[in-house]
Amino acid sequence: LFTAVEPILPSLREDDVAVWVLGGGPYPPGVLALQDLLDAASEELEPEDVWEPQDMNDTCLYIFTSGTTGLPKAARISHLKSIMCLSFYELVGASSRDVVYLALPLYHMAGSLLGIGGCIGIGATCVLKEKFSASQFWDDCRAEGVTVFQYIGELCRYLVNQPPRPGEREHGLRLAVGSGLRPDVWRSFVRRFGDVRVVETYGMTEGNVTLFNYTG
Repeated sequence: LFTAVEPILPSLREDDVAVWVLGGGPYPPGVLALQDLLDAASEELEPEDVWEPQDMNDTCLYIFTSGTTGLPKAARISHLKSIMCLSFYELVGASSRDVVYLALPLYHMAGSLLGIGGCIGIGATCVLKEKFSASQFWDDCRAEGVTVFQYIGELCRYLVNQPPRPGEREHGLRLAVGSGLRPDVWRSFVRRFGDVRVVETYGMTEGNVTLFNYTG
């Protein structure tokens, strides 16, 4: 993707924006090529005091937010918040025996920290789908032995809006967890696809409040 950035390199330098690139190159002066550094790096871990955060509220990473508190932007995520996300799937009733189907974008907190991080937290298997497909969803679930599905509300609506197909109740999905599922879609989803427990949650990337609808 470097060619997309190359035309604006002069303006980035003026604003003191560093450009790091992973790949073969060659690259112009002022661009930091990471591959050579990775190849030269030692396999030995550095001592803990080098990589251990000094303060758990320090920035761990920046993540894209679609703008709950304004325009879309990069939001700061602390080490503490990242670690708290490890317990997400445990809170909704999943375990290491589950196979989690994840088709959400990984630049959002839901897909990366709750989805990937949540699977790491409980030691579950994660099935990553590059792009959500309503027509392939149930076939994927059967093929991969999926037991848990993480959604945003629209994904469930896409599934409900699909024409009926044979075998769409023949699956091992037991739990759907996510945000933004409207009541009418929720009812249609469960009525059509079988006894799937739905746990609706709400959280803000930039906030400190999280809600779980445990009672259904």
